[in-house]
Amino acid sequence: MDTKNYFLSLLTAGVPDAVAVLSGNDTHPDINGIVKFYALPESGILIAAEISDLPDGKDEDTPTFFAFHIHETGDCSRNFNRTGNHYNPDNVPHPEHAGDLPPLLSNDGYVWTVLYDSYLTLPMVLNRSVVLHKNPDDFTTQPSGNAGEKIACGVITASDK
Repeated sequence: MDTKNYFLSLLTAGVPDAVAVLSGNDTHPDINGIVKFYALPESGILIAAEISDLPDGKDEDTPTFFAFHIHETGDCSRNFNRTGNHYNPDNVPHPEHAGDLPPLLSNDGYVWTVLYDSYLTLPMVLNRSVVLHKNPDDFTTQPSGNAGEKIACGVITASDK
């Protein structure tokens, strides 16, 4: 399979297999976005995220990083206190959790990114939550990388194809 062209065709003409619609918490109510999940035929998933109205860093002209994780529970109620821990089916230390995704880089409060994950599958992520944290992940601190406040959340649900 020509992976590059396959990924491009999914992003331009494919219907995602699952989506998570992100909403901000009480402190950041304007955050909104969508994370799309595409199951791949051989293994893994392609994840595309578009998020806007993110808070600025210390200097509004400086890009800001945010931790981006899949959490074990698909419950974004009560200011996201019910999302559980990072999804970690192999019970490994942080940052090797299956739910530890690369950080998001915001420019002027906007993120658009695509990533390929060869480990995750669609059944592994369905009905879990995508969580955006206020701080970047430090990739060291246990159990969650000192990522701080959960500022946006969305439940991963199968899309209507």
